[in-house]
Amino acid sequence: MKKLLLLMLFTFTTIASANEEVLSFPFTPDNVNDWRYYSDQVMGGVSEGQVSLEQDADKVFIRLSGNVRTDNNGGFIQLRTTTSLSNKPLMFKLLHNSNKEGKKLKGIRLEVKGNGEKYHIFIQTTIFYRLPTSYKIATFDTSPNWETVEIPFNKFKKLKDNIDSNIRAKDIKTFGIVAYGRDFKSDLSVSSVEFYY
Repeated sequence: MKKLLLLMLFTFTTIASANEEVLSFPFTPDNVNDWRYYSDQVMGGVSEGQVSLEQDADKVFIRLSGNVRTDNNGGFIQLRTTTSLSNKPLMFKLLHNSNKEGKKLKGIRLEVKGNGEKYHIFIQTTIFYRLPTSYKIATFDTSPNWETVEIPFNKFKKLKDNIDSNIRAKDIKTFGIVAYGRDFKSDLSVSSVEFYY
């Protein structure tokens, strides 16, 4: 039975295996300060949703649910974390200092399940220009079963013109998990975000 928890922040762990190192950020009920829910209502849209942290047996996960509507030039709900000149959450500190012995992070892995819809990761690499057109995005599919989705940084595209836009981990300033772009019902669960070498 699922137990509803308050929305909280990632905690940081480093997972090492025989052939790789990973920066892993599982969702846990420790802290909420650095993640925020946003919808297109901040710009006049009418999408409605919510974010909750839930638990099913020993698995804790974030759930982004609601109705995405494109009325009034809207079309998104999202969970986002951001760094700024005055506040640099631990995730960004680790990403910005992630180069190791010449190795750089190559991409993102998510553990997800959903309602069969497509969802997005939105990343920005500047803290000074935060218009929607400045996002770099990647899309992933979901199913009702837990799956690992892997997205290399070189598969991201610029939202404005759909041109390839390779990302460097040390440049990431915002990271969003987003239901976006069309009229549909969102039901996305994410238990962890990893950045892999």
